[in-house]
Amino acid sequence: MKDDKLYLEHLRHSCAHLLAASIMELWPKAKLTLGPAIENGFYYDIDFGGVKVSEDDLPKIEEKMHELVKGWKSFEKIEMSKEEALKRFNGNEYKKELIEEHSKEGETLTVYQSGNFSDLCRGGHIDSPDKNLKYFKLLSVAGAYWRGDEKNKMLTRIYGTVFSTQEGLDEYLRNQELARQRDHRKLGKELDLFTFSDYVGAGLPLYTTKGALVRRLVNEYVESVQSKEGYSQVWTPQIAKADLFKTSGHYDHYKDSMFRVISNYSEEEFFLKPMNCPQHTQIYASKPRSYKDLPIRMTDFAMLYRDEKPGELSGLARVRSFSQDDCHVFCREDQVDEEADRALSMIKGIMRTFGLTYKYRLSTREVEHPEKYIGDPKIWDKTEKWAEKIMKRNNIEYFDGPGEAAFYAPKMDLIAKDSLGREWQLSTVQIDYFLPERFNLTYIDSDGKEKRPVMLHRAIVGSPERFLMILIEHFGGNFPTWLTPIQVKVLPITERHMPYAISVMEKLKENNIRVELDDRNERLQAKIRDAQMEKVAYMLIVGDKEIEAKAVAVRKRNGEDLGSKDLEKFIANIRKEIDNKTIN
Repeated sequence: MKDDKLYLEHLRHSCAHLLAASIMELWPKAKLTLGPAIENGFYYDIDFGGVKVSEDDLPKIEEKMHELVKGWKSFEKIEMSKEEALKRFNGNEYKKELIEEHSKEGETLTVYQSGNFSDLCRGGHIDSPDKNLKYFKLLSVAGAYWRGDEKNKMLTRIYGTVFSTQEGLDEYLRNQELARQRDHRKLGKELDLFTFSDYVGAGLPLYTTKGALVRRLVNEYVESVQSKEGYSQVWTPQIAKADLFKTSGHYDHYKDSMFRVISNYSEEEFFLKPMNCPQHTQIYASKPRSYKDLPIRMTDFAMLYRDEKPGELSGLARVRSFSQDDCHVFCREDQVDEEADRALSMIKGIMRTFGLTYKYRLSTREVEHPEKYIGDPKIWDKTEKWAEKIMKRNNIEYFDGPGEAAFYAPKMDLIAKDSLGREWQLSTVQIDYFLPERFNLTYIDSDGKEKRPVMLHRAIVGSPERFLMILIEHFGGNFPTWLTPIQVKVLPITERHMPYAISVMEKLKENNIRVELDDRNERLQAKIRDAQMEKVAYMLIVGDKEIEAKAVAVRKRNGEDLGSKDLEKFIANIRKEIDNKTIN
């Protein structure tokens, strides 16, 4: 079928070949490297030598692609020896490196030919490219190091997409345009939510008053939900000795992503913490525990730090400093099911509040690489099957994610879909036997014997900072009223209406509604336009009629005119909307 996942993957890989062929027609001295299919498209990395290729060149490359594909009847597979392949790609050091690498691994070297173009390739193409490879679009040009290594040469990466129908391509391009309009970096600046500074450093966001408010409101909402379920906040330092992470396993499995800190006064090695779980084990270990004390549910909103590569930083999507709505539950083995169900139920309710649809991924080991994980494989077998049973018991549909597990535990990961159809991994629930073992955590059971607790790791929105990015783009900056930094703008028509406008503002403040008064000497239409640009939820216009009726003329940010409303009734309605966290 032309819309199934494998066909689209083959279609996209075939289009990468077509892009490469067109490049070689237009720039014969260019050196091709790799061109894989990716989600929603493909790319090809090219060494153009001293020539600079930009997005201005994409139309002529596309034109050449349409011209060449007319002569591509098939993809012909040609097997080659190492010597033949080296001769075929003489002068291309990138292909030579790949040939040497794959021939050492005993792989058969294959080249695929279409028209006059051939490329080193393992395969995975469509039949009849001249008939089926039509609906493509080149999207952007970026820099990329050869094989992702900053020590290697910077190449030119050309991104594109392709679909089996014109309708599929058009829909994707419409969504891409919407995504550009909703880009959180653009809206974050326009709505004055956050900023970055070269003096502070890349990947270290600074939240303005409005951005900090939205971030805090998200955290407070999550905290209000989990505190009702018996979770208690703790607070832990943002730095810890290397010994902590050596014991937890993060030193061996996560060290490259951690910031190292050395004291000026001793030789002790410290790290900024990338996650909370190791420090939470030490709170648990701080005093003897009884079976009667369990479960112990610790939540933590402290800041975390990860040393991301500069080229991978992207607004709030990928940062170096962030927090998590993190929780660790220490419980008896017979309490795991109830605690997991509790967490999954909370997650379900919170996703409903934000209007996000989602699916789950069962993230398991990459069995062929046991060196990536700690602990007994038999325990892994047990926890992976247990996680599967928990999701089935909760009627959760899920898909398998081999290799997506944490190094210490499998994960029940929630993948949310936003209004543009993009997917984001948010919540997680993990059953962990290994950290309690490595830190020798115990409790005294009812029989007087020491037992080992089980540790559940849980997050709901994950990082509130990254979640802010998702919310900005999901709502296009039009947050639900309860999250909108300025919920109401009062707009007096003229100077003589100012006293009544002030009284309206004060009345709203008394009812804990975030309100501003636009007292500028501007025309009303300009005030309305500016409030809409700020994406204020409601505008209250006051003039002679409103003063006489003790009312307000209500407009929504989408331009809808709700007419004259009694002030008390408006306050009651907006308070209900805020308290119920209604999505408007």
